[in-house]
Amino acid sequence: MVSTKRIFQTIEMIDKQHLDIRTITMGISLLDCVSEDANRCRARIYDKICRRAEHLVQVGEDIESEFGIPIVNKRISVTPVALVAGGCDTEDLAPFARTLDEAAKNCGVNFIGGFSALVQKGFARGDELLLRAIPQALAETEFVCSSVNVGSTRAGINMDAVARMGRIIKETAHRTADRDGLGCAKLVVFCNAVEDNPFMAGAFHGVGEADSVINVGVSGPGVVYHALQKCKGAPFDEVAETIKKTAFQITRMGQMVAGEASRRLGTPFGIVDLSLAPTPARGDSVARILEEMGLEVCGTHGTTAALALLNDAVKKGGVMASGHVGGLSGAFIPVSEDEGMIAAAQSGVLELSKLEAMTCVCSVGLDMIAVPGDTPAETISAIIADEAAIGMVNSKTTAVRVIPVEGKTVGDVVEMGGLLGSAPVMPVHGTSSAAFVARGGRIPAPLQSLKN
Repeated sequence: MVSTKRIFQTIEMIDKQHLDIRTITMGISLLDCVSEDANRCRARIYDKICRRAEHLVQVGEDIESEFGIPIVNKRISVTPVALVAGGCDTEDLAPFARTLDEAAKNCGVNFIGGFSALVQKGFARGDELLLRAIPQALAETEFVCSSVNVGSTRAGINMDAVARMGRIIKETAHRTADRDGLGCAKLVVFCNAVEDNPFMAGAFHGVGEADSVINVGVSGPGVVYHALQKCKGAPFDEVAETIKKTAFQITRMGQMVAGEASRRLGTPFGIVDLSLAPTPARGDSVARILEEMGLEVCGTHGTTAALALLNDAVKKGGVMASGHVGGLSGAFIPVSEDEGMIAAAQSGVLELSKLEAMTCVCSVGLDMIAVPGDTPAETISAIIADEAAIGMVNSKTTAVRVIPVEGKTVGDVVEMGGLLGSAPVMPVHGTSSAAFVARGGRIPAPLQSLKN
């Protein structure tokens, strides 16, 4: 029986502390859409997405209205297109991105993810074609998101793919220069990508998943921040316990929404991703949580330790609230999407090197970071390699979503709009990594990969 006190607590979280369901994401397998004929394959893809996700948005809105719980985004993820289209008799996969875009428009969703490739050990034909198509695809579509997995703990790091992704990011930025490189905000490079991530831009529907599933991503940095205001001066044991209890409440709400959406859509429930996903709104910031623990500004000494505590406590609290926790689950630190991170970066305290250190203990990696437009492709590749190495050695998911903004330099601010927020352009090292990136080949998997 839910107590009246708990109900009022939840109402206050929603009304005053920015608690929401960040996304209901329907994962859809496209493996049965494969055809050698590219037109037939695209037609099957469009029909299946529209058929399966026909009522996704309406069900999300109904749940939002009936339960009073904000559901910010309704999204779709699909099987990596490189796997589906690789056998088609075509050399151009950009039309597949346009098909996904049309399906997303028809269903009314915010984003569709899965224009993706998994190349941690090498390139198949479909992977080659998809990588070649990414810049055009992201320039010509509105809702399509793309991801490429370049490394894993089991396989090592494909440095040929890393080098190519630096060039692809630069070309994508150039093709969307009139929108300050917005295409790069829809492109993420992974190490150890997961198959059930509901968050964009990295969502895709893995081959080990059911034909279709419902995955839910919760949020709630503002709720955790508010809870910690009652712990001023308390030891870290008490801080961790407070975060765990709060994460439990947040995840419980996500579990309820996921179950309800699953029932109404007649689609199996997949996972709840209990990540703390910030927004540019004041009071909804992961950085402000860290500062509430005693840091003057996020990025100063002690930030990594504070983030490690937060991430661990969120996972411990959330895993008790749902039978199926998955995705990324922890705390996100996207610079442009977090009001406190933006302020810390603009103050000069939060730098790229410190963000990289923080990614050792958080959910993903270097996320939504704007860099000068003249940053060399090799430097971007080296940043990706560093982040992939952290993920590979620590057996965790890491990622890079970096935006080189043409015509902008350090100190400028790029307005992305909506949940993407505003990104202060951050400095990168001027010394070259070109000779390192040019070596190519594969960085071998670490010893901990030999678990069998």
